Amino acid sequence: MNKLLVVGAVVGATLLARRCTSGRGGFDIAKILERMPDDSPPKWMFSNISAIRENTDRILQLLESGAPADHSNRTAV
Repeated sequence: MNKLLVVGAVVGATLLARRCTSGRGGFDIAKILERMPDDSPPKWMFSNISAIRENTDRILQLLESGAPADHSNRTAV
C-alpha cells in the first residue's frame, strides 16, 4: 500500500511538472542561470565547467604518471 502511494505521488508530481513547464515553453536552464547572482555556486559551476574539466584532466595525468606534485603554490593552513 505504501509503495503504491509513493509511486502514485511520483507519477503525479512528474505529470504536474510537465504540465506546468509545457505552458511556458519548457524548462530553460540558461535563462534560470542568467537571473542568478554572479557569485551563486550553480552559476559558477555552469560557467566554469571547462576550467573544471581542464583541472581534472591535469590531475588525472599527474596521478597516472606518478610524478611528484608541485606544492609550491599551496598556502599554509
